[in-house]
Amino acid sequence: MAQSRKDDHIRLAAAQQEQLDGANNAFDDIDFIHHALAGIDADDVDTSTRVGPWTFDSPIYINGMTGGTDTALPINTALAKAAAATGVPMASGSVGVALDDPETAPSFTVIREHNPDGIVWANLGAGRTLDHAKAAVDLLAADGLQLHVNPIQETVMPEGSRNFSSWLSLIEDIVAGLNVPVIVKEVGFGLSAKTVAQLHDIGVEIVDVAGSGGTNFARIENDRTPHPSSVIDAHAKFDWLEAMGLTAVDCLLDLAQSTQDVTVLASGGVRNPLDVVRAQALGASAVGLAGVMLRVAMSDGVDGAIEVLNLWKTRIRQIYALLGARTGHGLTATDVMVTGDSAQRARARNIDVTRFADRVRI
Repeated sequence: MAQSRKDDHIRLAAAQQEQLDGANNAFDDIDFIHHALAGIDADDVDTSTRVGPWTFDSPIYINGMTGGTDTALPINTALAKAAAATGVPMASGSVGVALDDPETAPSFTVIREHNPDGIVWANLGAGRTLDHAKAAVDLLAADGLQLHVNPIQETVMPEGSRNFSSWLSLIEDIVAGLNVPVIVKEVGFGLSAKTVAQLHDIGVEIVDVAGSGGTNFARIENDRTPHPSSVIDAHAKFDWLEAMGLTAVDCLLDLAQSTQDVTVLASGGVRNPLDVVRAQALGASAVGLAGVMLRVAMSDGVDGAIEVLNLWKTRIRQIYALLGARTGHGLTATDVMVTGDSAQRARARNIDVTRFADRVRI
């Protein structure tokens, strides 16, 4: 059943990416105020960023997506080879299926096999134990562990868990007992500042807000449910939960006024290099790519994934230069207007978005 679900996730996530082509999302509510004489030379730009013990040469990473099936094997192979060729960090999909069924492990271990020297993160659900976390890290010889929290997805998933009360204590055990850094992330519904504060209190130092706007796992789980054959059946679906959650922009604006000393990563609906820089301007140290890389790996394989990653790295550097930001830290001093739904949602949470429009240059 788990392997069938993983294949459904790949198929439905790829279909969603086609539907999202050209669509607006919350990142379009973030506009850099153009200062025509602010630019610098691209050669003077340093796009490297520090995340925990790691230094990325560019502020992007391949986020956790898939594994556990024959369909996932060539996808993870292509992504791992591309990560190795470009130096971009990569996370696996959830390793839980391989812990339960070791025969599915090759679609995960292929990541380290083809990327022996790169930064690799294993991925596991938050309901797992410290022993599971250690096994996941060992399986991939991973440098870190992504722990994903996905209560909305679990609620909608027909075979999902609805027991969430132990998650925080299990995360605390893993953070305290694991010998590699732990990154806690959502799966597309966002982490609020209150949630990040809870995580910080139990020792979490890195979070990925993973907001809405990209792959929607509530919709995927609803699409996995048979089409209703009666009016009563229609009430069994969770269509009305598909719009729940926070965008990455919502989360970053919330966290911008937080005093928690946490490294913030962002993902969810990232479509192009400008979205990466927008997220960094709002405080993200690095930005995760999922749907866009899934699609290119499936359509153009290793060579396409390498070309796209290198192109993104170049374009990010050029946008830094255009904005006059020598470093990622310098982006947090660029002037941005927050408009549209993101501004309205921020005002509803008593967040003053006007302060982002006139910031002191570093």
